[in-house]
Amino acid sequence: MEYKQTILDYIENNKRHYIEMSHQIHQRPELGNEEIFASRTLIEHLKKEGFDIETDLAGHATGFIARYESTKPGPTIGFLAEYDALPGLGHACGHNIIGTASTLAGVALSKVIDQIGGTVIVLGCPAEEGGVNGSAKASYVKEGIIDELDVALMVHPGNETYKTINTLAVDVLDIKFYGKSTHASENADEARNALDAMISYFNGVAQLRQHIKKSERVHGVILDGGKAANIIPDYTHARFYTRATIRKALDQLTERVGQIAKGAALQTGCDYEFGPIQNGVNEFIKTPKLDDLFAKYAIEMEEEVIDDDFGYGSTDTGNVSHIVPTIHPHIKIGSRNLVGHTHRFREAAASTHGDQALLRGSKIIALMGLDLIINEQLFEEIVEQFQYVKGHTK
Repeated sequence: MEYKQTILDYIENNKRHYIEMSHQIHQRPELGNEEIFASRTLIEHLKKEGFDIETDLAGHATGFIARYESTKPGPTIGFLAEYDALPGLGHACGHNIIGTASTLAGVALSKVIDQIGGTVIVLGCPAEEGGVNGSAKASYVKEGIIDELDVALMVHPGNETYKTINTLAVDVLDIKFYGKSTHASENADEARNALDAMISYFNGVAQLRQHIKKSERVHGVILDGGKAANIIPDYTHARFYTRATIRKALDQLTERVGQIAKGAALQTGCDYEFGPIQNGVNEFIKTPKLDDLFAKYAIEMEEEVIDDDFGYGSTDTGNVSHIVPTIHPHIKIGSRNLVGHTHRFREAAASTHGDQALLRGSKIIALMGLDLIINEQLFEEIVEQFQYVKGHTK
C-alpha cells in the first residue's frame, strides 16, 4: 500500500535524527512539570514538520498539544508523549523513548493524511510519574482536552512486548500532623506529640489492611518524623498511596484512610491535614480490538507478543481510557529480567536495543493510526466495543 510505504520510508529515512532526540532527552532527565528541555525539543521539531502548537495546557507549563489537520474528514488520532524522568534515576522508565516514538509516529502519519483525511495530534503529557500537580493526563481529561481525540495511542518500553495490561486506580496523599513542641524530659506534659499521631496513624493503617480486598493497596513512608530525640516533634509528614481496581472502590478506601488520620489527630490532640498532592489516577479500561491491532502490527515488525501475569501498576493513561479507546502496550528493549525504575532499565532506554524498539514502536502505532483512518468499519467496531466495555465497568 502506497500510504503505508510512505510512513515506513519516512521513519527509516529520518531515524538517526529521532534517535538523537531520544538520546538528548535521556541525557538531560527532568522531573515532572520541569521537563523544559524535553518538551521544547519535541515542540520545535513538530513545528518544523508543520504542526500547530499550543503550550501551557491545563496548568502544566511543560504540556503541549500539536495538531496537523487535513482538509478531509476523518478520525482524530492522538499520540501520547511522555518525557518526565524519575528522581535520582533519570530515564529509568524510558520516557525518552515514549515521547520520541509518539512524536515520530505522529509526524510519519501526517505525511499521508492530506490524502486520506483526518487529524493527527501529538499530546505532550508531563509528570506521568506523579509528584506535586502530577499526572497531567488527568488534568487534560478534566479540561476536556482528551475529548478532541477519537483514539489515543502510545507504546511503553519494557522487558517484553505485550498488550495493555490491567492497572490500578491510585491516589497520592500527604498526611501532616501539627502539635506542640517541648523538651522531651523537662516539660513533656505540655506537649502535643505529632510523632505519636503519625505512629498511631501508621498502626491504624496496618490494622485496616487485614480488612481490605486483596487487590487493594495502602502503602507509605514518613518524610519528616522530627529533628531530635530530646525534642517532642510539633510536625510530622508522611506520603501514602492508596490503590484499588476501580475508582469507586478507591474513593471509599481513601476515605477510610482519611478517617484514620482524623482519629490519630483526635487521640493525640494534634491538628492534621490529609489530601491529594496530585490528580487521582484511574484504572485502565481496555479495548481488546485496539490491542489486537497493536499485536497485528507488532508481529509484522517481528516482535514476539507474549501474554503473562505482570502484576499491577498505575498510569494516568488510565484516565484517558475512560474517555476514548486507548492502548498502553509495552515493547521489548532488553532482557527478560530487565526491571523498570532501575539503573539497568535507564541504560537500556538509550541502548541499541532501545533505539530499535523506538523505531519499531513508532512504526506500529503510526500504522495503527493509518488503519484506523482508512478502515472505517474497523474504527467503528473499536469505538463500539469501547462504549460497551465502558458501560459495563463496575
